[in-house]
Amino acid sequence: MPLFGTDGVRGLANGPLTADLALTLAQATAVVLGQGRSADARRAAGKRLTAVVARDPRVSGEFLSAAVAAGLASSGVDVFDAGVLPTPATAFLIADIDADFGVMVSASHNPAPDNGIKIFARGGVKLPDVVEQRIESAMSGPKLQPTGAEVGRIRRFADAEDRYVVHLLGSLPHRLDGIHVVLDCAHGAASGVSPETFKDAGARVTVIGADPDGWNINDGVGSTHLDKLADAVLAHGADIGIAHDGDADRCLAVDAAGRVIDGDQIMAILAVSMKERGHLAGDTLVTTVMSNLGLHRAMAHHGIHVETTAVGDRYVLERMNERDYSLGGEQSGHVIMSEYATTGDGLLTGLHLVAEMARTGKTAAELASIMTVYPQLLVNVRGVDRTRAATDEVVADAVAAVTAELGDTGRVLLRPSGTEEMVRVMVEAASEEDARRHADALADVVRERLAL
Repeated sequence: MPLFGTDGVRGLANGPLTADLALTLAQATAVVLGQGRSADARRAAGKRLTAVVARDPRVSGEFLSAAVAAGLASSGVDVFDAGVLPTPATAFLIADIDADFGVMVSASHNPAPDNGIKIFARGGVKLPDVVEQRIESAMSGPKLQPTGAEVGRIRRFADAEDRYVVHLLGSLPHRLDGIHVVLDCAHGAASGVSPETFKDAGARVTVIGADPDGWNINDGVGSTHLDKLADAVLAHGADIGIAHDGDADRCLAVDAAGRVIDGDQIMAILAVSMKERGHLAGDTLVTTVMSNLGLHRAMAHHGIHVETTAVGDRYVLERMNERDYSLGGEQSGHVIMSEYATTGDGLLTGLHLVAEMARTGKTAAELASIMTVYPQLLVNVRGVDRTRAATDEVVADAVAAVTAELGDTGRVLLRPSGTEEMVRVMVEAASEEDARRHADALADVVRERLAL
């Protein structure tokens, strides 16, 4: 089983994800990412490699980030310890101080007992698969073992948060004066920096989910639990609610009536705004195959091309980097604005969404109405041979029949799981009843034809 998953190394803290593993992983990272021309140039100039390390507030992050810092310093790397900060802040800071790489200790939207280690290369970019494989291989190989004055130092990154806030504020096309925002920080990494930044941008701010105790991260709050945010928006008569996840690389929203504004709607709003202002490179939006049909239709109406990738923000980012696109993301709220960030940034996304309200004078609901959200139903069919999903003729015929019946009012997507014997059946249709009927019928065919 590979150590790295779709977003770094993740698991139960002090279960499979131990301090020993974190230390060894950090040492291997120093070996692999300490190679190359830039690293050689630093050494030739008598300088040590540098790395930024940060974490979210879950309790296990304290010992895991300490182990990561120890592993790096023992390999001759100077560590800038940024403390509790969002994942996108870590990525930004790596580029901002020209560090050689960085490590974020976080399990994102997972519950508190879990944790994870995300590694970023120079410039604050995520690692390609081949580099992750090299790091995993290096964990069982020789390590760097400098002694004396050659060992690394661990220093507090004192102005890390201030640098990030200044960066976010500098990205805004419009101040947020006069807009009342409720922020749900998921008791996570954004609990300090997000309220500060929205206030500095001029918004009136009400905060929930911003009292992390090490155990309550994502517990009934944040972007995976929007009910409390909707209730707070209604109770306070706010204009909009913004929800982050534990490491604040996601953003979802609710309008003044408590209705959810998902990642697809946020991308639609930003894409049209960016096109109007000449900031949408190639008049193109990059998203995944899971994005709603309504997004595709809305973008076509506004003359915006949509390119789709496999599920996962890393694949969106790869396509954006390949073709220099400026906006992409996922329905889940990972939105990448490459003019300002190298990864999904929930604070940046939320600020620009609210800035569009201020710029246009429109409500969140008016902005979100730019696209019609088609009912989308997902059925997970377990206990089936996922490898045959794309080749079974009966399954293919059933998909074709439903696709023909839906015409341009819906679509079908069969997606084998990457880790389980399971096939996901997704159907979009004009009504929830039609989506359910077709999804259940296709699930039955998949279950019958591909049963193990």
